[in-house]
Amino acid sequence: MKLIIAIVQDEDSGKLINELMKNKFGVTKLASTGGFLKSGNTTLIVGAQKEKVDEAIEIIRKMCKSRKTVTTPTTPTTWSSGIYTPYPIEVQVGGATIFVIDVEKNEKL
Repeated sequence: MKLIIAIVQDEDSGKLINELMKNKFGVTKLASTGGFLKSGNTTLIVGAQKEKVDEAIEIIRKMCKSRKTVTTPTTPTTWSSGIYTPYPIEVQVGGATIFVIDVEKNEKL
């Protein structure tokens, strides 16, 4: 048994959860934040048999494409003598960060 932890962007989570469930994977959803933009992420926990891990990862890969977006950086938190003028920057968002962990024991109660 394996435990897949996938951190995905909120925007991708709904479609991904539906696709995983359609393919008979059990999914637990956790709200999380972090990363460069401190934007909303979703952490998904998926239990899978060893031989089904590649299938789950392929579904995640298909549903969580990376893309570019334009954002304005936040203002600095320290005082400075100059004037700070934020300019929009293009950043890459989306995709997924995936961890696969061995599970020694699994029980459904």
